[in-house]
Amino acid sequence: MQRAERLLDLIQSLRRRRRPVTADTLAAELDVSVRTVYRDIAALMRQGVPVRGEAGIGYILDAGFDLPPLMLSPDEIEAVLVGMRWLSERADPVLARAAEDVVSKVAAVLPAHLKPILLDGALFAPAYGSEKPVDQVDVAGVRAAIRQGRKLSIRYRDEAGRESQRMIWPIGMTFYERVRIVIAWCELREAFRHFRTDRITDLALREERYPARRADLLRRWQQQEDERDRAACEQREAAQSRAITPSTSATRPEATSASARG
Repeated sequence: MQRAERLLDLIQSLRRRRRPVTADTLAAELDVSVRTVYRDIAALMRQGVPVRGEAGIGYILDAGFDLPPLMLSPDEIEAVLVGMRWLSERADPVLARAAEDVVSKVAAVLPAHLKPILLDGALFAPAYGSEKPVDQVDVAGVRAAIRQGRKLSIRYRDEAGRESQRMIWPIGMTFYERVRIVIAWCELREAFRHFRTDRITDLALREERYPARRADLLRRWQQQEDERDRAACEQREAAQSRAITPSTSATRPEATSASARG
């Protein structure tokens, strides 16, 4: 790897982090020695890149510094292509159009020798056509509520067909192959709940903001999910252990018969 390319990769590694990162971590990520990281950090500082920190503690890139927005490598261009193609098949219509716009905007400013990677790229995301469920509401309203931290009033139909009216605090969305899930705090259940967008039959974006920071709610939700995953894993391991360990009733006849034979 050429030094100029390595320096750009180092800046990108720093830019994607919000907290100080150690030279050891950077060295492992860039596949170089810690001494090389120290030298490269010093070189960036001499060139005016606002890196703060020191050896043994960690480094962070000050806010406000940026590289030219589309100094992309071939791998990064392919990442954009696959991501946008995946979204165009699985997102709501507004977000799908936005994905197509991203590709066209990136293509417009790429150097000529890199444009074929994006425009003639051979990396695809499968299309499911009519197989995927159809939303009955404009999901763009859900994404707006997430960005703005506002409550949503929804009417929801569960898997059994039962409808209920909910007031939710939407904090995120998960995109699966065929469905999209809204992650939210439900005032009715007083707990985090997941709502499939194709089962929301009506929604209204409220002016009222929910009384918590979205980042804090996301952390709480993630902790709950981690705990649930650990509990499920422990249950599976316990079930496997019970299936492998022979029962006492199964071993006693063998012992009795062995003593009789003796």
